[in-house]
Amino acid sequence: AVMNGKCINIVANLWNSPEKDTWKTGALAIGSSEACMLGGVAAWLRWRKKRQAQGKPFDKPNFVISTGFQVVWEKFAQLWQIEMREVPLTLEKTTLDPEEALKMCDENTICIVPIQGVTWTGLNDDVEALDKALDAYNAKTGYDIPIHVDAASGGFILPFLYPEKKWDFRLKWVLSISVSGHKFGLVYPGLGWVCWKGKEYLPEEMSFSVNYLGANITQVGLNFSRPAAQILGQYYQFIRLGFQGYKEVQYNSLQIAKYIHSEIAKMVPFVNYSNDVVNPLFIWYLKPEYAKNAKWTLYDLQDKLSQHGWMVPAYTLPSKLEDYVVMRIVVRQGFSRDMADMLLGDINNAITELEKLEYPTPTRMAQEKNLPVEAKMFNHGGCRKTVKNKKNL
Repeated sequence: AVMNGKCINIVANLWNSPEKDTWKTGALAIGSSEACMLGGVAAWLRWRKKRQAQGKPFDKPNFVISTGFQVVWEKFAQLWQIEMREVPLTLEKTTLDPEEALKMCDENTICIVPIQGVTWTGLNDDVEALDKALDAYNAKTGYDIPIHVDAASGGFILPFLYPEKKWDFRLKWVLSISVSGHKFGLVYPGLGWVCWKGKEYLPEEMSFSVNYLGANITQVGLNFSRPAAQILGQYYQFIRLGFQGYKEVQYNSLQIAKYIHSEIAKMVPFVNYSNDVVNPLFIWYLKPEYAKNAKWTLYDLQDKLSQHGWMVPAYTLPSKLEDYVVMRIVVRQGFSRDMADMLLGDINNAITELEKLEYPTPTRMAQEKNLPVEAKMFNHGGCRKTVKNKKNL
């Protein structure tokens, strides 16, 4: 329990917590999914309590997020019956547009959720610009809509590599932040953290205490029983690596990601989704002119790479961009430059094999026919694969 409290302190301080108390306000979670849930529930309960005090209806809450959201936000909306208002991403606006987000807000908006390290693209929403626009909006309308930052990936990247960038508790309306400990927190799966700007932003009804386990234990979370191993792993990493150690690990991962990004750009079939690599993950897709004549798709490349032990997923982008099939690479601790060269070599070899095909692959034929079914099952090399039938630009 003490190690857990110390981990929360360290994470909160990384995010420039203004709290002066011995223990910062935060909670342990099982992955960033539960951490997001806790941040969302806190925003909802604060909004509901204020509406009740004002004698106003509180039956139609909503929150605003880009279409680049991780599936947990869809779960949150469904389980708590809160409307999710989605700001579309486009090739021109690849991250959350603050003005478009504000257009979707009203008196029932519990929070806006920018993302640091969008799962689909690896890019960061501009939280500082959103905070500035939101400040003017709240002053004009009399609302006090807050920001919850979903920093599942970026929460352990930004403090070390971009310490001058304001996205955290230094901003006025950022009241809570969630992060995944098992991504760039460098711990094995099953760990997340969420911190609030102060005790006043964590509703009391979210804390539950029991004394039948030999001590008075207060816990904030969706479930009570949970493993402690990840807490030990996180505390060990914090103490062993320290700030400088984390900085070196994240810097190395980012440099390797940038290297692969630059090499992918040199390959004839591909174009990178973004010129910038702000987190150690990025995506790319087939050039439209190349895809027109290709007998294969990125799903086929994924299959080829999996035969060599690489898990490089191919998938369609979210709403408004669903015609784009992309591939994503995530670079983490332990992924060396030598491994990067091995991966690039396997990609080149796979492309050479695919370009020799005499007939289109099943996934290519499915795309050409623009089949209405969501997925087509086909046999390949004795393995069954599920492939989404989306037009590949």
